[in-house]
Formats: sequence, structure tokens, C-alpha cells
Amino acid sequence: MQHSEAEAIIKQVLGLAQAQGASAAEADVNSGKGISVAVRMGEVETVEHQRDRGLGITVYKGQRKGSASTTDFSPAALEDTVRAACTIAGNSSEDRYAGLLESEYLAREIPDLDLHHPWDITPEQAIAVARECEDAARAVDKRIVNSEGAMLSSYAGVHAYGNSHGFLGGWEWSSHSLDCALIAAGKDGRMQRDGWYTRRRDYRDLEDAVSVGREA
Repeated sequence: MQHSEAEAIIKQVLGLAQAQGASAAEADVNSGKGISVAVRMGEVETVEHQRDRGLGITVYKGQRKGSASTTDFSPAALEDTVRAACTIAGNSSEDRYAGLLESEYLAREIPDLDLHHPWDITPEQAIAVARECEDAARAVDKRIVNSEGAMLSSYAGVHAYGNSHGFLGGWEWSSHSLDCALIAAGKDGRMQRDGWYTRRRDYRDLEDAVSVGREA
């Protein structure tokens, strides 16, 4: 999902809330996808694909508040979700503290924080990186007798928020990581576990696999 699509959905549900009698409303949309692979003792343990999305809306009828959420972005589902929030608000007790933040406190300029660097990595490439990391770790010392594995994860998504005071904004973001944990055997059967990881917004800034493994 693109940033503009998330904002369009927010505009739609805010309009629906107003049409259903809400005096104020706010909504947020999250969407993203990622991949995570894990290897242990040189063998692939898991390959997981992640795809998330969701919308939450809160409506106010005076000082009464109702909230609802959905993962279905079809027009009918969005209308049902707004209707559910309005119904809850209509049956809630009044709360004098319920309401939106005053409009004068809302941000007027949203800076670009350079948070979005998606990684178009295949499962095969991710497995190769994780395996390289664990292999480097296990080769450091003969006392390393076991491994909890190496895991590479990559995720990118979008978040947007809007309310009936006229605020609408959001950001695209990403997060990538590589971590490894090992187990070493010492004297008298004692064991020692430790690990290392690297995590960055931009995958090109990650520490290389061999360095992570050796530090682990």
C-alpha cells in the first residue's frame, strides 16, 4: 500500500463518520509486509512471509466515545466499521475528557525523516546471509558446540493518521535486522550463551554477516 492510498482510506472513513452523526473522529491505517528466515546448525528452520494491514477509527458524539477496527478495506467493511464505532459511542457514558486534541497543537509540517528503505531480498538470498553469519560464528572457536541460530528479518510499511480537525499525515518506514546466538562449552560441563545483532532502517547500513557472526 502506498502512502496516498492510506490517506485516501482515512478521508473516506472520516466522511462516513460525519455522515453517521459523529461530532468528531480520528482514524489511523497501518499496512506492511516483510520476510524473516532462520537457520540453525546450517539448516533452514523457518521461512516466514508477513503481510499486515489494519484500520482503527474512534468517533465522538459530544463527550461519548466509540472505537472499532478492521483488516478489511472494502467499502462495505469500512462502512460497517464506522457504524460499529458510532453505535458504541451512542451507547457509552459521557466522559468530559473525551475528545480530539485541540487543532492549534497539531503539526502543520511533517518532515521527511528518511525512514523508508525497502529491501527486495528473496528467501534464497536471506537464507544465504543468515547461513553465512552462523557459519562465521561457529568457526571462531572449537568450544562453540551449539547454536541458537541466525535470523534475518526485513519489513517495510506505511502508517497514516487523520482526524476531523483537518490533520492528515503519515510516513513510510522500514526495519531490517540480522542476529545470531551461540552456545559454548567450558570446563566441568559449564555452558555459555551469547550473541550479537545489527538493526537498521536502511539494509545497506547493516553490519556484514561475517562481522555479526564473529562478534556473536
